[in-house]
Amino acid sequence: MAEHKGILVCGELANGKLASITTELLGCGRGLADDLKQELSCLLTGDAIGGAAEEAVTYGADRVYKVEHASLKEYEPDSYMQVAEKLVNEISPRAVLMGQTFMGRDFAPRLAFRMGSSLSTDCIDLSIDSETKMLVQTKPVYGSNAQAVFSSETYPQMVTVRSKAMSPIEPDSSRKGEVIPYEVDIDISKVRTKTLDTVKEEAVGMKLEDAPVIVCGGRGLGGAEPFHTTLKELADLLHGAVGASRPPADNGWVPESLHIGLTGKIVAPDLYFAIAVSGASQHTAGCSSSKHIIAINKDPEANIFREAEFGVVGKYEEVVPALTNKLKDLLAK
Repeated sequence: MAEHKGILVCGELANGKLASITTELLGCGRGLADDLKQELSCLLTGDAIGGAAEEAVTYGADRVYKVEHASLKEYEPDSYMQVAEKLVNEISPRAVLMGQTFMGRDFAPRLAFRMGSSLSTDCIDLSIDSETKMLVQTKPVYGSNAQAVFSSETYPQMVTVRSKAMSPIEPDSSRKGEVIPYEVDIDISKVRTKTLDTVKEEAVGMKLEDAPVIVCGGRGLGGAEPFHTTLKELADLLHGAVGASRPPADNGWVPESLHIGLTGKIVAPDLYFAIAVSGASQHTAGCSSSKHIIAINKDPEANIFREAEFGVVGKYEEVVPALTNKLKDLLAK
């Protein structure tokens, strides 16, 4: 059996460019590969990859395998499996990294099973053990109330990584790397599903996943109106986005796409405002990776204060407008 060497990132594309999760995985993979003194490879699949392969080199990849085929226009596991399985068997990486995205959550378990390997999902930290050279995988457990550390003795060691948990390196256009057009004869007869139609939700403003600042509202806001006025004004001032805990989404006050939590979106902004949010474990699991959390709640016993770095006890109707006005004054100076 071939020796397992190197790190492989299974990348994703967004509008013809590298998705943000891919640049994050490349940054993480670059560090792991350097610790092992081995190479970092990236797999990109699609019907037209364009300059994304060269872009991956600037973000740290030593080798990029570019697979273009009409059947790869949309993610479909049976087509993608034929590509990934062939490449993994051929290059025998020590570890395979994917994003904890719609695609990664569906595809990574399939590939791990096919490879006879294990899988750790939703990791927030990866490192190389200095003695064993095994991949050390850290992930939240028990609703993010604790962190568990895993390691696997099966190869390839496979993980999915939470969005925003890793940072991309600064792109360097002078980096040298190899772009390899990789040929795979995809057997369409093995493709058991078909995408009939794709309906894209009309996005207004910044995506939660990309926002450096998130202003999140909870049940305590009492209705839809504060999301469009009080919270939006603060979010716009800080060039951020508005989010919500589960009750506002369930009650129809905001679209489901704004739901942050274990069953919603997992975010990790630089600054997270939790306004009138009780702090249930389901919600904090979605925002606990935020660099700074500020809680505003009239209940001094609210669980959210246990997660927050800073807290204000008071009615949001009084605290948030006062905060917004003060920030306006400070930013105007």
